[in-house]
Amino acid sequence: MGRTAHSRKPDSSEPPRPRTAAAKPAQSPPPAPAPKRRLSASDRRREIVAKSIEYFAKVGFEGGTRELARHLGTTQPLLYRYFPNKDALIQEIYKVVYLDQWKASWDHLLTDASRPLRARLQIFYEDYTDAILNPQWMRIYFFAGLKGVSINERYLALVEERILSRILREFQRECGLVPPERLDPHDLEIAWHLQGGIFYYGVRRFVYRTPVHLPKSAMITDALDVFFAGYRSVLDRRRDAPAKA
Repeated sequence: MGRTAHSRKPDSSEPPRPRTAAAKPAQSPPPAPAPKRRLSASDRRREIVAKSIEYFAKVGFEGGTRELARHLGTTQPLLYRYFPNKDALIQEIYKVVYLDQWKASWDHLLTDASRPLRARLQIFYEDYTDAILNPQWMRIYFFAGLKGVSINERYLALVEERILSRILREFQRECGLVPPERLDPHDLEIAWHLQGGIFYYGVRRFVYRTPVHLPKSAMITDALDVFFAGYRSVLDRRRDAPAKA
């Protein structure tokens, strides 16, 4: 019979054979970044204005053009190519933030005598406050006032002409009166009480960040109720004054 073959034991003195690492799949290089789209002059101007609004709403109008250019990711010479000075840029901000927010439909709504004034004002103030009661709008407004730029003065004149004067004249017509060519200063101040109360709701909420007690729609309803009752009382008292004299 043949001899039984024994398996050979590995010699412990032999170094272990290195394992062959599995080949890793080849990785494709990362895609090259897409080339930055070159903006047209009008698009670049709009971008500058939009980012300037963000900047001034954050730091106020004390911020200089050098810091503004850094925020925009551009240079002062490029900034001056679109706006010759800071005041020109501020005037464009006023147009975008305030004038462009005004809806042509509001002009018709405020003067549409075919509908009751009370219903018109509820619709108007709910829509109007949707446009202005936000942190950016209000911060720009207050920073402009602190700096003394003309934004506030021009906007308040617009409010008195296009909102408050119309409200007073429409109210007087509904009361059977003929509105005077020049409104009584007392009447204008009464209208400013209405406007100011609604505006200050936004100040408390978006500037001071304090709790408000009612949803915006309910606040507007109450403010209009107070205005209608109060102003009607003033007109009645004024109408009765000559008879008591």
